[in-house]
Amino acid sequence: MNAKTKKRMVVVTGVIVIVLIVVLALVGGSTAAKSISVAQAADGSHANERVQVSGNVVENSFETTGNMLTFAIYDPEGDSSVQLPVSFEGGVAATFGNDVTAICTGKIDENGVLQATELVTKCPSKYENASDALSVASLLDYGESVYDKPVKVAGTVKAGSLKAAGQGDRFILVDASDGTEMAVLFDGALSDEIADGSSLVLTGSLNSDSKFSATDVALEG
Repeated sequence: MNAKTKKRMVVVTGVIVIVLIVVLALVGGSTAAKSISVAQAADGSHANERVQVSGNVVENSFETTGNMLTFAIYDPEGDSSVQLPVSFEGGVAATFGNDVTAICTGKIDENGVLQATELVTKCPSKYENASDALSVASLLDYGESVYDKPVKVAGTVKAGSLKAAGQGDRFILVDASDGTEMAVLFDGALSDEIADGSSLVLTGSLNSDSKFSATDVALEG
């Protein structure tokens, strides 16, 4: 290969590299999401832009129809009356619930709804001592004498039972000593650390269906 041919190949290679850099930059720019606040997202100035908005889920604003989840978020450090409606189609983490931090990525449509293609939820871990908590079996043995009375109960999460809020029983709590099971109702946020087999301490009350209506869920610690 002579010097002239080598020089031509170097130039061609350089041009190809430059073109690839430009293409990648354009692709990256078109898919990158701009981080904005709930207030900015709600004012209508970012319609049809790909954005990422973080906020807390408005209490009882969520509804699931088929595989479509709709809810609203607000800025916990801003004006809580300013809310952004969000729509997300796809699987939702079991951590999803009232007041969970939701990081939503997508485009805001002409109706002001963020059509999210990505949804990540975050909730700080909470720990509770189980020394004054009843076991699942002990609580159920009390029967109707403790219906609707505030109590603490401890147990472990049954494998495969965790669900997001709004999808029925949130999870099944199992008595570690004898395997007695109890369905738990809870619409709040769950810590990312809660998983199959996690040891939990719940505060709430037993209802007439022998299900536990939890007002607080913490990891045993």
